[in-house]
Amino acid sequence: MSTAPKVSIVILNWNGQKFLEQFLPSVLSTSYTNVEVIIADNGSVDDSISFLQKKYPDIRLIRFDENYGFAKGYNEALKLVVSDYYCILNSDVEVRPGWLQPMVDLLEKDKNIAACQSKLLSYHQPKMFEYAGAAGGWLDKYGYPFAKGRVFDISEEDHGQYDKAEPIFWASGAALFIRSSVFHEMMGFDEYFFAHQEEIDLCWRIQLAGYKIYSCPSSVVYHVGGGTLPRGNSLKTYLNFRNNRIMISKNMPLSRKLWVVPVRNLLDAVSAWKGLFSGDGGYFIAILRAHLGFIKWWLFYQKKSVFPVSKKGNLTGYLQKNMVWQHFARKKKYFSEIIDKT
Repeated sequence: MSTAPKVSIVILNWNGQKFLEQFLPSVLSTSYTNVEVIIADNGSVDDSISFLQKKYPDIRLIRFDENYGFAKGYNEALKLVVSDYYCILNSDVEVRPGWLQPMVDLLEKDKNIAACQSKLLSYHQPKMFEYAGAAGGWLDKYGYPFAKGRVFDISEEDHGQYDKAEPIFWASGAALFIRSSVFHEMMGFDEYFFAHQEEIDLCWRIQLAGYKIYSCPSSVVYHVGGGTLPRGNSLKTYLNFRNNRIMISKNMPLSRKLWVVPVRNLLDAVSAWKGLFSGDGGYFIAILRAHLGFIKWWLFYQKKSVFPVSKKGNLTGYLQKNMVWQHFARKKKYFSEIIDKT
């Protein structure tokens, strides 16, 4: 029997047969010794199930009757998975055989590291960082997420500039490696989010509880991205803006929220009107709906959310600057320019 910690790679699928056909073989070629691969299906109506049953009959399959979204889908699936570590992996990710071992080694060496992420490179442009998390996520003081290697819509070329494993604010849900005990201690993802930024919220709560989040760039994966909701999609815009405001409301201390929220209202309004004047009425409406959705959550649905179990931990990967000003006004395009303390 293997003495290595058990790792369960859990892939949430929704009408993703083409991705399973293309990328599941690379996942199954993982060289780590004590690993299982699980597909959790979110009520797919394509031929995903029949494909898996015919092509991979030995893979464990968890089936739901409806689309629970990313957050609830994983919460429900992981209730049924007993393992030392969970690897939450998007279906549109290609991995290398040895990608898992560095993440296991990292967390085994430091029991206070609760989660980490692989280096995410673009599947279509392998020398470029991928939008969804690049080399590890950060957050600015107004709640704007960005990443080492990706600032807003600008992704950098990877030439080893972020190859040091170090603390980050959030680990991307595209390739999130996490202690199962901590995932359940934090009560998993906030299901009210449905999808988008739920991993940032989870990592924020994890840090507030006193744990650390790390990048693990020696683990490399290639992500297609936008497989379910591409960038620019109105639903994605709505979920990102709404969930970001909910995340701030839940995790940020009151003393900070009192001045952050009014500034965010202004910045979101500027973004919405900019979209409208540029001809993107759907973007404007999505942000308006997001703010109304946040008010609805705040008035009626807070009890459906998962709040921090503690607020004693210190935050790393937290930028005490305004990303919008740094990027759009001061024309700083890259992560290294923005975090420069000079």
